[in-house]
Amino acid sequence: MKKLMLGNEAIARGLYEAGVSVVSSYPGTPSTEITEFSAKYDELRCEWAPNEKVATEVAFGASLAGHRAACAMKHVGLNVAADPLFTLSYTGVRGGLVIFVADDPAMHSSQNEQDSRNYAIASKVPMVEPSDSAEARDYVKIAFDLSEKYDTPVLYRICTRTAHSQSIVDTADRVEKAPVPYEKQPAKYIMMPGYAKLKHPVVEARTDALADYAETTPLNRVEGDSAELGIITSGICYQYVKEIFGEKDAKILKIGLHNPLPSKLILDFAASVKRLVVIEELDGIIERHCKTLGLKVEGHDLFPKVGEYSQQLIAQKMERPLPGYIAPSADLPARPPVMCSGCPHRGLFYTLAKNKVTVLGDIGCYTLGAQKPLNAIDSVLCMGASVSGLHGFNKADPSNASHTVAVIGDSTFMHSGMTGLCNIAYNGTNSTVIILDNSITGMTGHQQNPTTGYNIKGDPATKIDLEALCHALGIERVRVVDPYDLDACDKAIKEELAVDEPSVIISRRPCVLLKYVKTNPPLHVDADKCRACKRCMKLGCPSLSFRDGKAHVDSTLCTGCGVCAQLCAFDAICADK
Repeated sequence: MKKLMLGNEAIARGLYEAGVSVVSSYPGTPSTEITEFSAKYDELRCEWAPNEKVATEVAFGASLAGHRAACAMKHVGLNVAADPLFTLSYTGVRGGLVIFVADDPAMHSSQNEQDSRNYAIASKVPMVEPSDSAEARDYVKIAFDLSEKYDTPVLYRICTRTAHSQSIVDTADRVEKAPVPYEKQPAKYIMMPGYAKLKHPVVEARTDALADYAETTPLNRVEGDSAELGIITSGICYQYVKEIFGEKDAKILKIGLHNPLPSKLILDFAASVKRLVVIEELDGIIERHCKTLGLKVEGHDLFPKVGEYSQQLIAQKMERPLPGYIAPSADLPARPPVMCSGCPHRGLFYTLAKNKVTVLGDIGCYTLGAQKPLNAIDSVLCMGASVSGLHGFNKADPSNASHTVAVIGDSTFMHSGMTGLCNIAYNGTNSTVIILDNSITGMTGHQQNPTTGYNIKGDPATKIDLEALCHALGIERVRVVDPYDLDACDKAIKEELAVDEPSVIISRRPCVLLKYVKTNPPLHVDADKCRACKRCMKLGCPSLSFRDGKAHVDSTLCTGCGVCAQLCAFDAICADK
């Protein structure tokens, strides 16, 4: 049956059809929907793991039991999973194991532009990359076959555009894969030095065998018959190239297997054209390989090393017309991302900014507290770094403790904040950590996590007690505040910064966008009472604006949280009677 599918949805379909048993992931845009769509198939045992390292190790365990398994993450999540990845390259697999990683060129929702192909090279495992939804589904099956044939985990790379664009997929039935019977194999799966030394030569031999496979696999294919221009490309760039160049305009070598790259195939292709160009986003992986082969090739001397490519960019750089292209209007208003109306984090960030507190931030929607007018965050590095960084900040200069906090979300705290808090307690800095508990993983679209009490299917699950956990990690002072209560937030922050011991403030109120959260009627401004002091505008709430010299509340956006009303000294912001 043919169906229009997102790339991520097609991957989930491929997992279903390939007979996969276990899928464990941590949500991260643009990879999140892979696991969300997978969870719709009852045959797949899907779960949200606390972090990507755990997810990869769960997939390893399922593979060790003889079942096909997968995990999915975004590119920075692969950093977290790198520890098991590199050793998995040595152990190999029993049941097929595929690790899906979604890169994010142009950093639509990420803190860097990491190219995950480097991980495939460094860990010496094969990597495949599709160019559309049909390939996304097909390559899943190929990846599992490669995993089992060559006894290796396989990295499967997508990018934002292939993950979130749609094309036609021809679906098929699920083919159940009989699990491989378990047998004890210490030399294969126990990676202590004596055994690991024996496995490295095996990895090198496997790489050589895969290099031979790369020369003939249909994953790498040649299209077109131009003798003038040859283009080597992959992933979403292949689609852009196909929109610009016809069969007679260019010969194309589409790379579907990134590691190892073919050599003879590329040399033969180069020999058949007068001009050779590599078009690839981010790092020059293919370009460097071509130059290693001694080829004269154009690549990042022609195309940028940063950001996303587009049809327009490629056409411009290649001096080709792009029929039907309509340039976007240059006078579109800027729409920077902001926290939602009624966001529970806003009141707490306002209080931190008002008290001129130095704030070490973390990864989540609360990172938007760095935006004007709040300007409430001083640093954001990676998941969990706020807590560990706070310890280092205060360790270097203990006087910082009186005016510095870390903020971290509930899901991020479970991901990698716990160890940082343990470090604060163990190594003893006078540090104040604020856990922003909005009862969900908000940034990636409302996924459950170990603190919510529900699993990926919405069924009741063990709910981690954050207060008890913080106590167990060695923190004596743990208190909970409602971020809608500005006076309570102010009191808590001042008191915890004043004490001479580690402490945790849990700012608890569910995300206002959760379906079960009931909002209040919208507020309004009594124009006669408004003195145009603009104090309410310091919140940066999208429901508030200034019109005709007075504050104004947009009733279509306002959730009636009442935070702005607490700031008005003239009682001009009030609820409808």
